[in-house]
Amino acid sequence: MFFPAAFAAEAAESGSGQEASHVGSPVVDSPLRYDISVHIDPVERTLRGRSVITANTREELTLVIGRRFEVLKARVDDEQIGSSATVGAMRAWRIPGEEKLPRRIEIEWRGELSPLDTSLDHRQTLGQNEPVSGESGTFLPDSSGWYPYLAGELASYDLSMELPAGQRGLVAGRLMEESESSQGYRARFEFPAPTGGIDLMAGPYIVETRTIRSAGGKPIVLRTYFHREVADLAGEYLDSVKGYIDLYESWIGAYPFTEFSIVSSPTPTGFGMPTLTYLGLEVLRLPFIRATSLGHEVLHNWWGNGVYPDYAKGNWSEGLTTFMADYAYKERESDAAAREMRQGWLRDFAALSPSQYAPLTSFTSRTHGASQIVGYNKAAMVFLMLRDLLGRETFDRALQAFWREQRFRVASWEDLQRAFEAASGRNLHAFFDQWLTRPGAPAVRLTEAVRVKAEGENRHVSVTLEQTEPAYRLRVPIAVRTQQGEEIRTVDLENTRQVFSIETDALPLEVILDPDLRLFRHLMPQEATPILRQVMVNKTTVTVLLPESGPVRDAAEVLVTKLQHRAPKLIPGTDNMPAAPALVIGLQDQVDAWLARHELRRPEDIKGKGSAQAWTTRLPDGTTLAVVSARDIESLAALTRPLPHYGRQSYVVFEGAKAVSKGTWPTRPQAVKLD
Repeated sequence: MFFPAAFAAEAAESGSGQEASHVGSPVVDSPLRYDISVHIDPVERTLRGRSVITANTREELTLVIGRRFEVLKARVDDEQIGSSATVGAMRAWRIPGEEKLPRRIEIEWRGELSPLDTSLDHRQTLGQNEPVSGESGTFLPDSSGWYPYLAGELASYDLSMELPAGQRGLVAGRLMEESESSQGYRARFEFPAPTGGIDLMAGPYIVETRTIRSAGGKPIVLRTYFHREVADLAGEYLDSVKGYIDLYESWIGAYPFTEFSIVSSPTPTGFGMPTLTYLGLEVLRLPFIRATSLGHEVLHNWWGNGVYPDYAKGNWSEGLTTFMADYAYKERESDAAAREMRQGWLRDFAALSPSQYAPLTSFTSRTHGASQIVGYNKAAMVFLMLRDLLGRETFDRALQAFWREQRFRVASWEDLQRAFEAASGRNLHAFFDQWLTRPGAPAVRLTEAVRVKAEGENRHVSVTLEQTEPAYRLRVPIAVRTQQGEEIRTVDLENTRQVFSIETDALPLEVILDPDLRLFRHLMPQEATPILRQVMVNKTTVTVLLPESGPVRDAAEVLVTKLQHRAPKLIPGTDNMPAAPALVIGLQDQVDAWLARHELRRPEDIKGKGSAQAWTTRLPDGTTLAVVSARDIESLAALTRPLPHYGRQSYVVFEGAKAVSKGTWPTRPQAVKLD
């Protein structure tokens, strides 16, 4: 049986919060509507439901539901539905095109949900596509096929849910009705405009509500659905959400929905959907979350859930959200904090192997560290370079126009390009083409700088820059240190080798390439000190486990799997030093013996400190070596959870599971002193 290609694409890329809809918008009418009612029992882990799909389209459709569910009834316009086909974890039916409108599809289903597993880490929950339930929480991701939907189609919906007493639940949308009694909890949510998926959350929540006013006077209802353990944080979170809505309304345009909720999860999730964010209990307790991740998720109601990315042409929304949230908060903090984030992005990119480079047009969603480095970090830096090129006022004006024109529609990188071109009056094809379609990054070198005497004064500098082929068109910042201070110039590098003449206001003493790291590029070795992430995300990394057998070996194997999120490439500890990034793990005596055999030693800065240490060094051939050394098996096992979070560090010292010291080795910019 034939099914549209859109089904295969959606099955591959579907995930929580990837597409969304507008609540209460008069802008878009949907030709497809779901009327869904579900009953969920978290103790028995059962779900039963009924849906009526109204389709005002004559096109052929594909009806999909998860294979784990038993379909009790399925009819199209009062006719029994035909046989289904199996596509991965889904069952699918072809619904032929029909001239008569509207079409009515009715389906009833039931099934058992998987048990909630609170032992999963964040990365495991990120890729979770099973519907799970338990007394402490229920999460039904859209990608699990927990309800019947039309593949590849946007649809509005009206959803009613029933839960046992003591439980509360929600989906993205506007809460229209709710009631609670000894018989149970009922609620009804509505999305009157198109959405690409429905995620459902439930749990023993305590709900706090606050109503604020948008910039235009529209009421916006804020809620926290918190477990009792974090219920005391509700007021602080509601205050923070109000601040973010105020910020982005003034920056972009009116908040597109009628409400926003923060929902706690018993697992370490971090999901954003339209009108809500779903965050793990432990995540909510972290003091910095309200100042970082929360704003990122609020902003997604504009980018990603207010304007939908055209995933087939690349997901621009994560990069733009990272730039206007995570990076913007660093800019507000200080110039130094913003530079440190840019440096982190470039160091992360330096950690990748060439096989992991990918064009931005191919990024859809984060699946591993490499995809985040490209789809979030590189894309954010592209927006930074675009703002540097156009100026902040023009940049913001373009985004405001893009929002007005594209909200609640599917938009691509090309639509963004047109918005920036219209606002600036410039042809930006070359800029967008090179940064979106080319994998990797340019490598720019400052190869020569000499003082040139002109008209009796030594206030000119001849600067030679080189870049790899094929050449990018780059605006390269150059700093010239003079007797009176530092002067910044920007030169246009378009060839593989160019000589530039720079005039200064005072006697030039030194030339520095891109000192503030505002250009996305390959860092030279002296600019990119080795960091732990290089052996974590680089697929060519080889691993040496010094314990040969027993419980210590088992603990080392668990640690390396957590660090690399893949089956490690193991080599014996007796081998010669590999010509590839390497990770060595062992107990202190084993590590010392291995280091001595290779004429290496522990860094003096961390020698003898803590119960465990992890550090990096660059070998003579330019490859990165990372070493993890622990005092005993308990100290080694204690690293399993915390160490993967320190990928941007050159070294970390632990006392048990607590990092007591960390940092990066010093760097040197590309610079030439002038005689």
